[in-house]
Amino acid sequence: MEAQQLEIREQQKQSWNKFSPGWKKWDTLLMDFLKPMGDAIIEQLKIVDDDTVLDIAAGTGEPGLDIAGIAKNGAVTGTDLSEEMLLVAEENAAAKGLKNYHTKVADVCELPFEDDTFSAISCRMGFMFFPDMQLAANEMYRVLKPGGRIATSVWAAPDQNFWITGLMGVIRKYVDVPPPPPGAPGMFRCAKPGLMAEIFEASGFKNITEQSIKGKGNYVDAHTYWTHMMDCAAPVIALMDKSDEATKQAIKKDVYELINSNSTNGQALLDFGATIIYAEKAGKKKV
Repeated sequence: MEAQQLEIREQQKQSWNKFSPGWKKWDTLLMDFLKPMGDAIIEQLKIVDDDTVLDIAAGTGEPGLDIAGIAKNGAVTGTDLSEEMLLVAEENAAAKGLKNYHTKVADVCELPFEDDTFSAISCRMGFMFFPDMQLAANEMYRVLKPGGRIATSVWAAPDQNFWITGLMGVIRKYVDVPPPPPGAPGMFRCAKPGLMAEIFEASGFKNITEQSIKGKGNYVDAHTYWTHMMDCAAPVIALMDKSDEATKQAIKKDVYELINSNSTNGQALLDFGATIIYAEKAGKKKV
């Protein structure tokens, strides 16, 4: 990778380590929110009992932990840049009594595994943040066995994801938020239809499909939503840290009003949209 990409990787590692306590604190809410994407990945992969699976950008463990519960005579390896996030994943695996789940700190662009190691790869909401997405896809292809399967999820267009764009819209009223450079890592970097398919095809993957998934995340109420975001959403927190106290309070007031006005029967049910991309490595499939 180039020097700038290496710098991005290091910044991301530091950020995820810093905010791992927030992700641990809100693990139940976050995993419930992301579960539809994890379930869709698992459905696409058609996990069997003895699969060896690599879960990339594993964070606090899902969907790798669910996969480990299916592949009882197989094994799941969760990888992430952040050792602190993986410590939470290991705690979650122990709490579930999973003996076939292990973690390894690793960069997706330099996977520390031999060629043709895994029968399947899952990657939930990771691609958008990889410094070099094509190199990441190439590495995934390399470590998959011939006939192996991969499924990943990315966020769809901003207008489908009010859970984050609503908040950012309020912040932009008070804070100058410069647009990211073209192609820079970020939430909606992979939202363009067909983009992920092009990346996978360039790596050599076949039988590529894209599936849209939409729903509503349950953030309980405005207070829960705000508190969670202030604990977990690194880009939001960075913008808030640059604001004076009066601005912070004005943003908070507006966000509460926005979430309350978009709640249903007192519950903050906020729209999300994602895309599930599935592909296979060329070669004879496992019988």
